[in-house]
Amino acid sequence: MIAPRPHFRLALHTRRLMLGERTLLVGVVNVTPDSFSDGGKFLSATNAVDHALRSLDEGADILDIGGESTRPGAQPPVSTQEELDRVLPVIEGILQQRPETILSIDTYKAETAKAAVRAGAQIVNDVSGFQWDPAMASTCTHLRCGVILMHTRGRNSEWRMQPPLPREEVVPLVLRELKQRADAAISAGVEHAAIVLDPGFGFGKVLEENYPLLAQFDELHTLGYPLLAGVSRKAFLGRKLAEIYGHEVPTDQRGNATVAAVTAAVLAGVHLVRVHDVKAAREAVAIADAIRDA
Repeated sequence: MIAPRPHFRLALHTRRLMLGERTLLVGVVNVTPDSFSDGGKFLSATNAVDHALRSLDEGADILDIGGESTRPGAQPPVSTQEELDRVLPVIEGILQQRPETILSIDTYKAETAKAAVRAGAQIVNDVSGFQWDPAMASTCTHLRCGVILMHTRGRNSEWRMQPPLPREEVVPLVLRELKQRADAAISAGVEHAAIVLDPGFGFGKVLEENYPLLAQFDELHTLGYPLLAGVSRKAFLGRKLAEIYGHEVPTDQRGNATVAAVTAAVLAGVHLVRVHDVKAAREAVAIADAIRDA
C-alpha cells in the first residue's frame, strides 16, 4: 500500500521549504570521534566540509551537522564548548563555499543550537524532542528556526537496560509521546509550521521493535506534521543481515538494507530521509517517488 503524503510549507529560520512533492534527502555530517557509523572519519573541519560538499553534489537537500554521538552507551557527554568547537567551523566552511545550503544542527543543547543558528543553520534537530535541556524550547521559539523533534525512550545510556516493548505497543507509544512533544513545543511558542517529527528508529527501540514502526509508518501522518525517517545503517538492519550471513555486518556494509528501509518509508509517505550515503538514497527515492507518482 502506498500512503498519501500531505504537503507542508516548513518554516525555517530565514526561509520556507516545500515538503511533499518529492522526498528530500538529509545528508549526515558527523563531526565526532565515536558516531556508530562513521566516527572519526570527519572529525577535522576540513574533512567534514569536503564530505558535506560531496553530499551536496550527490543530491543532498539538507545537511545535518552533529558534534556529539548519541549512539547507545556513548560516554561521557560532550561539553557545549567542545561541541561548538567541532561544528561551528564546519557550518562556516560549508556556507562560505555554498551559501544557499540548508543546514540543520543535530544537538540537544540550547547554547549549541543558538550559536549554530546564528552561524547560519536553519533547523535545530533535537534527538530528545526538547526533553534533555529545559532551555531548548524557549531558545528555538526565540530563534524562530525550523525544529525536528525526535522520539526517544530515555537517554542513550539507559537503552540497553530498558525492558522490551511488545510489538503492538511500539506505534501507539510513539504516536502518544510524539504528540506530547509537539504539543509542548507549541505551548512554548514554537510555530506549528516549523515542526518536523521523527519517530526515532533505534532510539530506545531495540532491534526488532523498529520493524512495526516502519511497517506502520503511515499512521504517523495522523499527527499532522511533516515526517523524517532516520533508518540509515541502523542496528536493526544489521541484525537482520547477521541472520542471513551468520556474522555481524559492519555499518558501512548495510547500504542495500538501508535502501530497502528508505524505500519502505518513502512509500509510506515520509517527507525527509536522513542518510549517510546520499547517492544511493537519491537513486532509491527517485524510483520510490516515481512509484508514488504512478
